[in-house]
Amino acid sequence: MKCPFCSSEVSKVIDSRPSEESNAIRRRRQCEGCGRRFTTYETIESTPLLVIKKDGSREPYARDKVMAGLIRSCHKRPVSMGQIELLVDDIETSLYNSMKQEVDSSYIGELVMEKLKTTDEVAYVRFASIYREFKDINTFMDELKKILKEDGKK
Repeated sequence: MKCPFCSSEVSKVIDSRPSEESNAIRRRRQCEGCGRRFTTYETIESTPLLVIKKDGSREPYARDKVMAGLIRSCHKRPVSMGQIELLVDDIETSLYNSMKQEVDSSYIGELVMEKLKTTDEVAYVRFASIYREFKDINTFMDELKKILKEDGKK
């Protein structure tokens, strides 16, 4: 690790602890060359996740896009930002646990709908109406009937 002050490559770790979010190790170092202290963070190296869009193009996975879709679907619903954050965390965990470097956007959409269905049915229908591109009221009603049929089984 090069010192940011003098570029010496010799330093010693004087303190090590988990970061506040517990997703990295915070290390306090002291340069052997100039004696100044600096902080580094050690994180797990992750390979980027690519999303294959409907048109076949690829783009890096963006958490904020999933978050924005959930926020729009849950607008004026009794779903807190904390719950939305947890939904996105669950979706990301599923994506990264799949161990795939590329996933179809349809897979992400299905994960979102699966999570929303158990969180808020109205938000689920809102998301599904855009994601599945409901063409008319009959398509919308078919989706509602599926939900009502599943609720009847519970």
